Amino acid sequence: MSGVALVTGGGSGIGRASAVALAGAGFTVVVAGRRADALAAVAAEAGAVALVCDVRDEESVASVFAEVDARFGRLDVLFNNAGVGAPATPLEELELERWRAVIDTNLTGTFLCTREAFRLMKRQSPRGGRIINNGSLSAYVPRPLSAAYTASKHAITGLTRSTSLDGRAYDIACGQIDVGNAATEMAAPMQTGVQQADGRIAVEPTIDPADVARAVVYMATLPLDANVQFMTVMATKMPYIGRG
Repeated sequence: MSGVALVTGGGSGIGRASAVALAGAGFTVVVAGRRADALAAVAAEAGAVALVCDVRDEESVASVFAEVDARFGRLDVLFNNAGVGAPATPLEELELERWRAVIDTNLTGTFLCTREAFRLMKRQSPRGGRIINNGSLSAYVPRPLSAAYTASKHAITGLTRSTSLDGRAYDIACGQIDVGNAATEMAAPMQTGVQQADGRIAVEPTIDPADVARAVVYMATLPLDANVQFMTVMATKMPYIGRG
């Protein structure tokens, strides 16, 4: 497979694994994120281009896409992976600053990148491309004390659907991968125990981010007349089916 793929939040976790996997599948890969040192390590491993970017910042996002356009003249795949979590917090104690930090990164950041991708994918030749959004099982079922994160991921599902609809006329496909318990820095608490819906604290199983990356590559390498609209990749024994 040839083409240009941009991975946000590409310095670690699922982003890093996906960048490496996409490069292995033949893509020219660009990794974007806030930590230059982490991005440099991924770039060396994947033969990728590293661009520092804060997805919450409109000018920063525009600069990255302008650089992609200048270097390659096109973008074939955008993996909107950048995201943050938040400590478990009772809803009535959730500070507006914390709420905004999660929404600005997980939702607004995805929107800003999607908007720039649309602009490039509509005018490039051949026209079109693919956008993959990193959702979460929390896009469907919340964990306790997770209002900001859950709201952001429910919103990603709406953005995915709107992007799919609005992209049809321009050969832009959009799908969402919903991940459960990939062994990343964000999921580290799973190893020591997290609160369950019934109040218990329980250790939860995790999966290798490389297995998520394989699914991302599958979605990315489909022809544009086929699309994975939603895919769930999760630890088989995690308490999701029947959660609550």
